[in-house]
Amino acid sequence: MHSFDIHAPKGANKKKRILGRGQGSGRGTTAGKGNKGQQSRSGGKTYLGFEGGQMPLYRRLAHRGFSNYPFKVTAEPVNLCDIERKYADGETVDPASLVAKGIVDKGDAVKILANGEISKKVTVKDLKISAAAKEKVIEAGGTVVDFVKKERPPKANKKKGEKKADG
Repeated sequence: MHSFDIHAPKGANKKKRILGRGQGSGRGTTAGKGNKGQQSRSGGKTYLGFEGGQMPLYRRLAHRGFSNYPFKVTAEPVNLCDIERKYADGETVDPASLVAKGIVDKGDAVKILANGEISKKVTVKDLKISAAAKEKVIEAGGTVVDFVKKERPPKANKKKGEKKADG
């Protein structure tokens, strides 16, 4: 083997199989497409999602309607072990202090979970908290001010065709 003797390995360059050039070629007559039917014809393909004439899935499903996805609220989990590590005895745990201590980003919804232990007396305020975490905080001598969800004003119950009362 010489450095100037460069060639592709055996089997790397295969000759193109030529179809439909007589019976002697071994790939004549039907040219490997079988006998008759849609697949043997030129252009004999179906479109993506074709189900043999049955109404395709993408046409059976509704394309209108409501999705709650844009309104989904995901809470950033904060464990008790994080609070134990970052907070001193007697401090208040609230959204602003969590941002100030670098535990969460500004604007994130937060929920405190019971992962880890806590021995410091802290006050948890304006945060969602799991029942187990609440129990652990109270057991350690801390307090939990219940998270109050902001209520929306109730919708007016007006019947179809009713007009607004002038007041």
